[in-house]
Amino acid sequence: MAKKNGKSANKKVAKQKSAERSRAGKWLRGFLFLFVLGMAAGGFALWSAQNALVKPLDVPVDGLRMDVESGSNLSRVLLRLESDGVLRSALWARIYARLNDQSSIHPGEYMIPAGSNAMDLVGRLNRGDVTRYRVTLVEGWTFKQALTQIRNSSKVRHTEAGESVEAAAQALGIEGNPEGWIFPDTYVYRSGASDLDLLRQSFERMNTVLEEEWQQRSENLPYSDAYEALIMASIVEKETGVPWERDEIAGVFVRRLGRGMRLQTDPTVIYGMGDKYDGNLRRADLRNATPYNTYVIGGMPPTPIALPGREAIHAALHPKDGNTLYFVAKGDGSHHFSSTLNEHNRAVRQYQLQRRSDYRSSPVKNKEDN
Repeated sequence: MAKKNGKSANKKVAKQKSAERSRAGKWLRGFLFLFVLGMAAGGFALWSAQNALVKPLDVPVDGLRMDVESGSNLSRVLLRLESDGVLRSALWARIYARLNDQSSIHPGEYMIPAGSNAMDLVGRLNRGDVTRYRVTLVEGWTFKQALTQIRNSSKVRHTEAGESVEAAAQALGIEGNPEGWIFPDTYVYRSGASDLDLLRQSFERMNTVLEEEWQQRSENLPYSDAYEALIMASIVEKETGVPWERDEIAGVFVRRLGRGMRLQTDPTVIYGMGDKYDGNLRRADLRNATPYNTYVIGGMPPTPIALPGREAIHAALHPKDGNTLYFVAKGDGSHHFSSTLNEHNRAVRQYQLQRRSDYRSSPVKNKEDN
């Protein structure tokens, strides 16, 4: 009896072990199946990610320009590009951006060059590598000319402030004539920048430059404030044909002011004539009284007459010492400077009354300067 019970118990144990081995086998086969399936899915996902992120975008040979509006987010931009057939997978691009902490983007106009992939695109949007434009405001221009240049520049957004000189002055907080108050330079901007944005930038730049130069001015100058120096700088800018004469021309004007002599400078007369100036300055124009006719008025005109650059401002605040009181254009852009009226009259006869056929009031530009 005892043997029979022992055999029965052994059979039960054997069955249990067999069942356990069977369950273990099934579990192992299931695990291996899931493992293989996971590996296959992972491989497919890796292939999909590589296909979506590494392969070049579908853009033209000369690149693709696109605008990202203010308020847009990465998902919206990527979905738009996917819909347009440029991007293979907006999902993988978003995952890549999130994993690399590049989900934030900057508005503006972007140029996506041929050969770029989704990773390049995400990086550009995150860094804000927008297309940048340039506008150059030239020394000696008037405020009106500079405003026109800004308004006519590519991708500049027009505002009411840019519709007129008066509107621009009001927007900048300038009372009266804003002449001279924007700094001539090359300014870089993004697509969609407004005319007022550029005006403010150039206005602030002029304030900075003028203050810097004013703080380093020479002693015993005939200016009561920096604005009068700006007026003088604008006259120097208009009278200067060659850079090395700026401080000498400033010296002439400063000495004339100190002696109570009239400045008698043609550019101020021309500015006062406004649209009446036809390119020729006549004797009658020199006698016609305007606030800017320095042949008639004493001292300086009430406002600048042009946009002076830093060099002209510096010259006005550091005039060259000497005893010259007159100068006349020689016809090559430079001037003959004189200390006496008799010497000046002889120079006028030589350079003005007997002009050469190639006479010029400003120097001829080299080809590389154009």
